[in-house]
Amino acid sequence: MRLASIVVLAIAITLSAVLVARFRSSHRASGASASLNFNGQIALDFGLESLDGRTVHLSDFRGKAVLLNFWATWCQPCKIEMPWFEQLQKQYGPEGLQVVGIAVDDADEEDISKFAKTLGVDYPILLDKEGVREAYRVQFLPVTFYVGRDGRVVDKVFGLKGRDEIEGNIKKALGRNQ
Repeated sequence: MRLASIVVLAIAITLSAVLVARFRSSHRASGASASLNFNGQIALDFGLESLDGRTVHLSDFRGKAVLLNFWATWCQPCKIEMPWFEQLQKQYGPEGLQVVGIAVDDADEEDISKFAKTLGVDYPILLDKEGVREAYRVQFLPVTFYVGRDGRVVDKVFGLKGRDEIEGNIKKALGRNQ
């Protein structure tokens, strides 16, 4: 009787492990395919309030290349890349680049503003109070979308990347041949 109970328990544990593994792999596959669906598509338009109280739409930048970065004050990789984005805005802005940051955490506007100023960020910072993060399927931070002058997503990058890779994606969004 005791041996039968152990066998049944072992089978139940094995079946549970198989079901969990299948669920995780199907979830990962659907997430990966969902992220690929953005490339080549028109970026979803939105209207969000900026730190200076204006409503900013992504479509306001049509004709420019846009680096659209989702970030939060608690995100350590964000603290590294945001000053790079500011420098690249200054470098490529005259060619038509516009960096736009979307703050997605629960910090208040004052804390977000102080955070951006501490990092020397001068590009527009928008407050995601409308669920844009969900519409863009952002599950972790940072995530950066590179949008071409025509409004189509050129690339979507998860996590911190090297400055050279960021600059390469900016050049793609600007329509430069590398």
